[in-house]
Amino acid sequence: MKLLFVHGWGFDRHFWTPLAALLPQWRHVMDDRGYFGAPCNPSAAGPCIAVTHSFGTMRVLAAPPLGLRGIVAINGFDRFTALPGRPGVPMRVLDRMLRRFETDPRGVLGEFRRTCGSAEPFGEIDAPLLQTDLLRLRDAAPPLPDVPLLTLQGGADPLLPPAMRSAVFAGASTADVRRIDHAAGGHLLPIQAPQLCAAAVRGMAEAA
Repeated sequence: MKLLFVHGWGFDRHFWTPLAALLPQWRHVMDDRGYFGAPCNPSAAGPCIAVTHSFGTMRVLAAPPLGLRGIVAINGFDRFTALPGRPGVPMRVLDRMLRRFETDPRGVLGEFRRTCGSAEPFGEIDAPLLQTDLLRLRDAAPPLPDVPLLTLQGGADPLLPPAMRSAVFAGASTADVRRIDHAAGGHLLPIQAPQLCAAAVRGMAEAA
């Protein structure tokens, strides 16, 4: 069993360092979308658990590996923007980000990361790729696979509205959907609460 780590929009594989260090008993496969350098999309051949953060959840749902045995979605979601009857972030928020991104991509990215709770500096960016994925973040709604799903959310998440957090994976056909809420947690739970996240991953991997 391998752990496939998939980061969200505006971050890279190094985001997972605190959490991965707590899970040495499994082989790690680190995806890197390439926002800040060369992309890295290593093969996750064979059985794996996807450990995803934020938009990384949508990325795995859009192209699930063949050996997928479960998903631990941390601060994750299967749809980001709101639709009639489906809670989410208002579409106008993404439209505003996209308009501003045309002229100030670094400013948009920096503001987004600060909203999430990260003040770490970042280097050169691949603005076209970030813009492409911002559009995906606005528009995509990938299907849910028939595997065990766990959603781990922060009760103080500044990015995801409460109703949206509660609705994550609501359309799953599988009965095996579990929910964990960290009342004081924000949008960067793998960094803010790595022990909690590690326990969730460990439970999923040991049961797979």
